[in-house]
Amino acid sequence: MKTLLPAALLAVLSPVAAAAQEMSFDDKVNEAFASSTGWFVSLIFAPLPGTSFPWIVMWLVIGASVFTLYFGLIQLRAFGHAISLVKGDYSDPNDAGEVSHFQALATALSGTVGLGNIAGVAVAVGIGGPGATFWMIFAGLLGMASKFTECTLGVKYRNEYDDGTVSGGPMYYMTKGFKERGLPGGSVLAVLFAIFCILGALGGGNMFQANQAHAQISGIVGDYPGWITGAVFAVIVFLVIVGGIKSIANVTEKVVPFMGVMYVVVALIILLVNYDKIGWAFGQIWAGAFTGLGVAGGFVGALIQGFKRAAFSNEAGVGSAAIAHSAVRTKEPITEGVVSLLEPFIDTVVICTMTALVITISGVLVINPETGLYVLNEAGTSIQTADGSSGVQLTSAAFATGFSWFPYVLAIAVILFAFSTMISWSYYGLKAWTFLVGEGFVKELIFKLIFCLFIVVGAAAQLGAVIDFSDAMIFAMAVVNITALYMLMPIVKREMNSYFARLKSGEIVKHKH
Repeated sequence: MKTLLPAALLAVLSPVAAAAQEMSFDDKVNEAFASSTGWFVSLIFAPLPGTSFPWIVMWLVIGASVFTLYFGLIQLRAFGHAISLVKGDYSDPNDAGEVSHFQALATALSGTVGLGNIAGVAVAVGIGGPGATFWMIFAGLLGMASKFTECTLGVKYRNEYDDGTVSGGPMYYMTKGFKERGLPGGSVLAVLFAIFCILGALGGGNMFQANQAHAQISGIVGDYPGWITGAVFAVIVFLVIVGGIKSIANVTEKVVPFMGVMYVVVALIILLVNYDKIGWAFGQIWAGAFTGLGVAGGFVGALIQGFKRAAFSNEAGVGSAAIAHSAVRTKEPITEGVVSLLEPFIDTVVICTMTALVITISGVLVINPETGLYVLNEAGTSIQTADGSSGVQLTSAAFATGFSWFPYVLAIAVILFAFSTMISWSYYGLKAWTFLVGEGFVKELIFKLIFCLFIVVGAAAQLGAVIDFSDAMIFAMAVVNITALYMLMPIVKREMNSYFARLKSGEIVKHKH
């Protein structure tokens, strides 16, 4: 029997039904994903009680501080030797491994140098003022010790196969290192890390990058379907990653220096043109770091933004870079630990600082005399709610004060950054995948195809909740990884003392090329 609904109920239900029909596929996926994973995202990025400081950032900063003290300021003591190693002064082509020190560094850098350096820094300076730059540099310097620790272990406990290939990273030092020290739980930590790494690679290291690249391209050439960008990227990425780490390293050793130098040169030109403001800019950074000038939350607000941006940019302590550095040609694990400490320095201390200085000098940010907070100069609007996209626009506007054509260069940089990040994270995800399912051409090919499929999805969809979840996964890697580093750092200290004693005695000598 047909039942007629009351008119009042129909009036209520009709808009709901219409809204349900209007919900796009993206929206449905987003909603379903947010409702099932939101608790995990909230847990990872939850602030410390009574503050707005995420506990995960404090976890990374404390870890970096402990390693800095434990290894006796290794980032300062070994800096010169790191440059010698990258130059190849101590490289032996007969050592086990697949790539040179420089290629390993370039591959790891390509996974970290990216939107964090462009958009992220703008958000930090926009919300935390120029003073955030000081704390960003400070956290970057501390992070050098975290990279040293994890990358030394990555090489020491890697698997070396008969065909010359290697597999390394936190999964391997958690299992082998814990077993060597007679510690329980290494296998559990390794499996957790591998799962987090795969999900983080597919999202933050892949879909988000494709999404941002499409946004930049469509912003210049006009709106068009995202799947086209995704398909083009997927084909190019597949052609690179199908060849393994050697193929990836051959690309990154060219792309990373090019895009890094291009970005830094443009920044330097703008700074030289405004050389008379450089002293003032450093004054603003110094004053803002300790007084919180023009920042909601004052000194603490500047500190939080600086630490957050450094942690999100250089990934020191996350464990991802240890996977790339494990492929290096060397028989001395400590050498790659020393090389890796250059990574946060280049990423955070050099490139992030350049961005921050240009934004400070450009005048796109001014203090509102009524509120005492930083606002955008053009619109006079507050940027307390700035997100990544407005960060790109802020950086673009700052650089455009020196060069009107810079937004086009920035678009190219974002595309190159996105591409290089994708190929590096494909390798991280692949090594986590093979740790769980085993090595083999077919097993590896399956992951590579899945990875490339997600590039198309990422470029075509607007899946905010998926990206949030994958970001949380990347930082969940740090929870597991730093726990393992605390347990294994005595092994690194033993390796370090042995290596530097032999270097000092002349037992380790430079190789003639």
